[in-house]
Amino acid sequence: MKISPLQLARYQYQPKLPGMLRNGISEICVKNGDPTESVADQEKIKALFPNTYGKNEITFQKGANTSAAKKQVVGVILSGGQAPGGHNVICGLYDALKATNPENVLYGFKGGPSGLLEDSYVIFEDDYINQFRNTGGFDIIGSGRTKLETEEQFAVVAEVCKKHGITAIVIIGGDDSNTNAAVLAEYFAAHNTGVQVIGCPKTIDGDLKNEDIECSFGFDTATKTYSEIIGNIQRDANSAKKYWHFVKVMGRSASHVALEAALQTQPNICLIGEEVAAKKMSLAQITDYIADSVAARAAKGWNFGVAIIPEGIVEFVPEFSVLIAEINELLAGEKADAFNALPSWEDKYAFIKAGLTEASMAVFAILPQSIQQQLFLERDPHGNVQVSLIESEKLFSAMVKENLAARKAAGNYKGKFSALHHFLGYEGRCAFPSNFDADYCYSLGYNAFMLIQYGFNGYLSKVSNLSKPADEWIAGGMPITKMMNMERRHGHDKPVIRKALVELDGAPFKFFEANRETWAVETCYVYPGAIQYFGPSEVCDLTTRTLALEKA
Repeated sequence: MKISPLQLARYQYQPKLPGMLRNGISEICVKNGDPTESVADQEKIKALFPNTYGKNEITFQKGANTSAAKKQVVGVILSGGQAPGGHNVICGLYDALKATNPENVLYGFKGGPSGLLEDSYVIFEDDYINQFRNTGGFDIIGSGRTKLETEEQFAVVAEVCKKHGITAIVIIGGDDSNTNAAVLAEYFAAHNTGVQVIGCPKTIDGDLKNEDIECSFGFDTATKTYSEIIGNIQRDANSAKKYWHFVKVMGRSASHVALEAALQTQPNICLIGEEVAAKKMSLAQITDYIADSVAARAAKGWNFGVAIIPEGIVEFVPEFSVLIAEINELLAGEKADAFNALPSWEDKYAFIKAGLTEASMAVFAILPQSIQQQLFLERDPHGNVQVSLIESEKLFSAMVKENLAARKAAGNYKGKFSALHHFLGYEGRCAFPSNFDADYCYSLGYNAFMLIQYGFNGYLSKVSNLSKPADEWIAGGMPITKMMNMERRHGHDKPVIRKALVELDGAPFKFFEANRETWAVETCYVYPGAIQYFGPSEVCDLTTRTLALEKA
């Protein structure tokens, strides 16, 4: 395999650990914190997790290690979408495990949770794991989106663990994966299997976040990668001075990625879905807002600009959400077959018009035809519109174009408008992790083994104080149930980890809000450049603007 000079250099990087984890395994002890309760629905969550609910938060500190000495056989899986730093979580876990006892064993189950169910694995050794240190991607064992949520699945996992003598499972994933980790931990405790479950917080979307989890891993690297590209686009826009660039970024359920990219690059427009929902903004109002910026800049002779659009923006628009719900109902069951059998778009349009309410049809009618048709593409497994397939960047640029044409006809606009479109998604998910993510992820894995060694079950590996240098980071753990509430999923009430949305009264959004009017009209672009791995700490170990503002 051909190795780039950068990859070779990254192999040599030694990630930084929190101060208390640098003492050596034999000098790490546990400090108990307060008992915990779930963020909501306490009685319901407690009833569902009688063996793992209400446990204490803990931190690690310097002191004599009082854990029981025993051989540990640990399994690890990567679950869900890729995020930079996943390899380092496994490397940190492996190094702590081997430092404690060279006879300890680490199994990597392939392809995500399905690897556990199918007993497909690799046993890690130095030569193999060293190829993946400080690199991006999940190719060390692959990932998958199979959910562990049924009694039958848990029984299979228990048998696989028994077969190999596994004492603990580490699940590296997002909110759904760690919800599954909590349920699996409860099952193991209830059935006295002796197997522990530890979770690690992963997602580039940034929505696995709370007072305990300051940042999910991968968010730092992904947003820096996107911001570099957006900065490059802005530099090009300011050079050519003839295009408006509409850039869609990852983040279906929350707008953290869009907000962080805006804080790093200062574009003319950035939509925040949570604000759209709070203000009940219509598609027309959003279009007007963008068109106002285009017109104001055109008046200065600047027929160019950059707008950042979060992937899930349309789901935050109340009228659009109603439209989606009606379309889902319109095509429920056999009605979908009748619709698909219609010979032309004209016939389908008439079918749609007859089936929608007047208000939803009014919304549907203003959409460009290409977007209208996207709403009737292949459905998801539950028969619903796949909103993530909607090209919202093209939706808003088309609507802005029509808005400006109307302004020009009325004599209120004399500029030129030419749009280009970009979607930044996969470009950021497997990038070489930044020094921050390399350090943070290694610490999460190392810390996860300490939780295992001390016998914790149903806990999340927690590293905090992240806005400070790594030496000042605080390592510990928290019960996963602390993050949970009940939500309606597919017609049933289920315990899930509450997603963290952008807080409109939080410091990051308030900073953005205070500056966006200027950014909309002036050219205030910032060009972050590529992630730096070598050089002064203030350049190489820089954290996100979001975290810096939150902890200012």
